[in-house]
Amino acid sequence: MKILKTQTLYGPNFWSINHPNLIVLQLDAEDLSDRLSTEMSDFCDELVKLLPGLREHHGSRGCRGGFLQQMQEGVSIAKIIQHVALELQTAAGMSVHFGRIRPAATPGICRVVFEYKNSRAGRYAGRAAVRICQSIIDRGYYPQAELEIDLEDLQEIKAEDALGPTTEAIVNQAEKRGIPWQELPVRHVVQLGYGKYQRRIQTAQTDQTNILGIEFAGDKQATKILLQEASLPTPRGEVIYYFDELENAIDRIGGFPIVIKPLDGNHGRGITLNINSWQDAENAYDLAKEESKAGGILVERYYQGKDYRILVINGKVEAVAERVPAHVIGDGRSTIEELIEDINRHPSRGSGHENILTRIEIDRHTDEILAQQGYYLDSILDKDEICYLKATANLSTGGIAIDRTDEIHPETVWMAERSAQIIGLDIAGIDITCSDISRPLKEIDGVIIEVNAAPGLRMHLQPSQGEPRDVTAPILEMLYPPGCPCLIPIVSITGTNGKTTTTRLTAHLFKQTKKVIGYTTTDGTYIGEYLLESGDNTGRQSAQLILNDPTVEVAVLETARGGILRSGLGFHRSDVGVVLNVAADHLGLEDINTLEDMAQVKSVVAEATDDNGYAVLNADDPLVANMAKWVKGNVAYFTLNPDNKIVKEHLRKGGIAAVYDGDFLTFCNGQDTIQVEQMVNVPCTLRGVVSFMIANVLAASLAAYVQGVSVEDISTGLRTFQASLDQTPGRMNLIELGKFHVLIDYAHNPAGYQAIGEFVSQWSEGERIGVIGGPGDRRDQDLKELGRLATQMFDWVIIKEDDDTRDRPRGEAASLIREGICQEKPQFHYKEILDETQAIQTALAEASEGSLVVIFPESVKRAIALLK
Repeated sequence: MKILKTQTLYGPNFWSINHPNLIVLQLDAEDLSDRLSTEMSDFCDELVKLLPGLREHHGSRGCRGGFLQQMQEGVSIAKIIQHVALELQTAAGMSVHFGRIRPAATPGICRVVFEYKNSRAGRYAGRAAVRICQSIIDRGYYPQAELEIDLEDLQEIKAEDALGPTTEAIVNQAEKRGIPWQELPVRHVVQLGYGKYQRRIQTAQTDQTNILGIEFAGDKQATKILLQEASLPTPRGEVIYYFDELENAIDRIGGFPIVIKPLDGNHGRGITLNINSWQDAENAYDLAKEESKAGGILVERYYQGKDYRILVINGKVEAVAERVPAHVIGDGRSTIEELIEDINRHPSRGSGHENILTRIEIDRHTDEILAQQGYYLDSILDKDEICYLKATANLSTGGIAIDRTDEIHPETVWMAERSAQIIGLDIAGIDITCSDISRPLKEIDGVIIEVNAAPGLRMHLQPSQGEPRDVTAPILEMLYPPGCPCLIPIVSITGTNGKTTTTRLTAHLFKQTKKVIGYTTTDGTYIGEYLLESGDNTGRQSAQLILNDPTVEVAVLETARGGILRSGLGFHRSDVGVVLNVAADHLGLEDINTLEDMAQVKSVVAEATDDNGYAVLNADDPLVANMAKWVKGNVAYFTLNPDNKIVKEHLRKGGIAAVYDGDFLTFCNGQDTIQVEQMVNVPCTLRGVVSFMIANVLAASLAAYVQGVSVEDISTGLRTFQASLDQTPGRMNLIELGKFHVLIDYAHNPAGYQAIGEFVSQWSEGERIGVIGGPGDRRDQDLKELGRLATQMFDWVIIKEDDDTRDRPRGEAASLIREGICQEKPQFHYKEILDETQAIQTALAEASEGSLVVIFPESVKRAIALLK
């Protein structure tokens, strides 16, 4: 077996709307393509022995063990690979369940689709699944050692790409609230929301966190001074920069016990507590100096008591935790080292932040703490005797947290909230040392040790003891208060023909509202009046470019077939999903072989419409109208036929539609009607002559209308939108060149040719000349059909060929078009000039007075340049 192609999908897609993250393997099963699992001796037994988790897979049976039953009855190797890829990820701690398979048109080849949590891990799992199955078939087994390496690799990928517990918790809360997110490629920053409503977080630091607050929190002495000035209790201490200042500093604060820590440290690094001797002070100074970026060392009086972290969000205390340093409890027989090993084996502990608790690492600092208590690693503690292993209580060094939120004294709440506001932090971790958090600090000699920016949330979300506190909810409520949107309106437009014109027109209609519009087209990506990137930008990346821009207020996205199949949509839900039509184009590519297949691809745009949004569908196209049954939100139809039965029934039920009655564009809402504009006043329809442009106008106008654009603005936009080289390059551009006219249109499929033919057939002033061609990756019959249609549209043609022949031999596409011409009209006059530039120049040179030269270019920009 071999994998021919791997695709990674990131949004709603051809395979699933609700499972956006999918891997698609194009698999050549070779000689195994016709063999079922029952025909592979001992295969199932060996596979389940290797991956016992497969027993839990439901398969299509929908019950535990369902897939196992299917294997015993006979399933394809592709189906087995799908489940193995899912199980490998699940066994590595990334639980996934969804998958599908679909045979390709080519015998032996199929697409294996399965879900992922991490895209790198998903692709790895796909390769490993094929390797495992092939090994068991060829050798009868897959080495356990190699499976362990696979799982270790997957776990390593997961750890490398992990967001961190705080960020992940905030992201999970965002998902619950329907707020999209993505990790930006810098500094582990996560963006929430879209466009002008986007917000950014970096752990528990937000884009509204005061930069001065971060600076103060990072400077422990500055924090202390500000709190002292506000009459808040802080430790007595001072800052030194040189070792020879240490002894005098200790004397000035009253002698031992003391604390020494770096002035600008974090996460407990470089801190030594409860120092009681000059030798320990020297060692602590060296440790703090190593961690101090600016060289400053803070020497403070040591205050006896427990370590508490108070979390303040948006000026309010949301959680309190007592932090207990890493420690072991004696059993009377085990050494301290053995007790540490036993604790680290607990499933709740992991490396770094991968689990609720962190493994306790034995280092130089551990040895020093043990020595202070009179112990060594091989010491045996009495039963229930406690031995501390770290000086600080940070979870990152193996400490534990006990929830004390309901015990904190109201005066201490007030002090903590004041402290966060004085330092200037929207999210702050206030560290307090005192003997009892339920009593006022002044009664028990308690002090505020530090105020931390970007505090960790793990201790509150998953305390070792006590009630978990959902502290991510107030963070999201701070970022997005009630009534504040997180999304900009998104209009997604697809169809076989007319996408670019409709996208540009829709963007133009929204511009009448004075908002900043970002839109993507086959010609480029735009924000407002400015081109960001030229080129065919109709996929996920260009959509993300628009949605990530903080200036954009409305996104209008041309959404092409290729992008949907290659990577899925660039958004989870749209407010308006427009489907213009489904016609024969790109058939035979990516195993999309029929119009029904193509309709299923296009329907992704309709199905991905938000429950409160609208799918705008062409009621005159049965394949498009049929998509309504898959739409969970609202449906709005457009039609050129006032008597369309689908629309009449829809209006009878109170639905919305845009109707062309032969004169006016009319919005119908139930039985109420609003005449918007006479089509003769809409320039892009050539005064109401071109029916396919009228359909585009209906779709764009309806998309704007259901999003609240006023009828007046829609009317103004329709009257000011020109089918010109500036506003719609390559889309129905009719240009007068003195003695004759030229029409440029990007039509490149039979449906597009037919649509242009409707206008060309009405030209009666002179000859009708076509410069025709078609993309090389279209089916033979499609290219022949272009030739056949050309004989009906033109008096004579020049057959040219695209520069990019798309893997066809040079001249083959042109010969197929010529074959279509000769089959339809053997005597029809044509010339064959493969070079597009030369073909256009020849047509212009030979055009007679009153002629219409129609150019179907590969490069619109080049054709326009030639005309200019």
